[in-house]
Amino acid sequence: MGIKIEHLGKQFGDFAALDDVSLDIRQGELLALLGPSGSGKTTLLRIIAGLEHADRGRVLFDGEEATRLSVQARRAGFVFQHYALFRHLTVEENIAFGLRVRKGRHRVPDATIRARVAELLSLVQLDGFGARYPAQLSGGQRQRVALARALAIEPRVLLLDEPFGALDAQVRRDLRRWLRELHDRTGLTTIFVTHDQEEALELADRVAILNRGRIEQVDSPADAYDVPASPFVYSFVGAVNRLPARWEDGTLRVAGLLLQSRGQAGQEGDADVYVRPEDLHLVDAAGASSWPATIVDAQRTGPRLRLRTRLVDSGVELDVELPADREGPATLPGQSIHLAPKRFGWFPRGGATAPA
Repeated sequence: MGIKIEHLGKQFGDFAALDDVSLDIRQGELLALLGPSGSGKTTLLRIIAGLEHADRGRVLFDGEEATRLSVQARRAGFVFQHYALFRHLTVEENIAFGLRVRKGRHRVPDATIRARVAELLSLVQLDGFGARYPAQLSGGQRQRVALARALAIEPRVLLLDEPFGALDAQVRRDLRRWLRELHDRTGLTTIFVTHDQEEALELADRVAILNRGRIEQVDSPADAYDVPASPFVYSFVGAVNRLPARWEDGTLRVAGLLLQSRGQAGQEGDADVYVRPEDLHLVDAAGASSWPATIVDAQRTGPRLRLRTRLVDSGVELDVELPADREGPATLPGQSIHLAPKRFGWFPRGGATAPA
């Protein structure tokens, strides 16, 4: 099912949770709603589910108006961060709940329910766990039960609100891979909320990045990381260094270094340059133009070496990330080095991006 969001607005008192939000969600895609706390991502998800009503705008399911439809009529499977399982019901009974409460002509025969539950237990890799209670399961297993319960009603769309937020790091990584495989097998249009950039970039087909109730960018994970549309996106999605800069006679001057940026003839005025730690590299002093710097701190983190450096001429501090095999005398605290950016983006002060 494709979903179209048109000019949604939602106020909570004086706080604008959503401010003129429009978004097209493609049939069968896995879309991440990514943003910091208070950005509006959970409010948007709840409006799609019918758990919250918008003050303005509308929601369309496959082109049909859905704004005033009940939760049941929308047939959205919803998965909460803290599972929301019934503690007094077994795993089988939890999964079957949405089917058993149907009445009248929508009532589902017991044999059909049992077959559906068995199918879902297999799908979420919990065969043999049907007679257990939630308290007898790990956090990851409980979340898989919650997903099975959401799938039991044969939803038109699957909605997940920070589904892995209560789990430890290794379980989160395992469940991310599992959810991606599950999505590919079911083909359901899936929307999940997260504030974890790594989670969104790893899982999603596309990412919608929200900030203060507005959508800053909707793009593939690669383009959201490599070609940010705003200073907020550059700063929120991944680590980044920011340096003050200025355009002078069509040349971008950054901490004494002249940088080339395409298609900006006649540009003048103040700007900010953004460069990611992995896009800074060490060069010979006699080589290409570079910043002389001093290593302030060096820390090995798994396969990466993270340097904290200070530019000699300006005192600006920059983070640098290198492969760990670069560790040695040239990357010890106190050493003098030269840095050059392989890739960067720049923004006019208060303006739009122009990645280089």
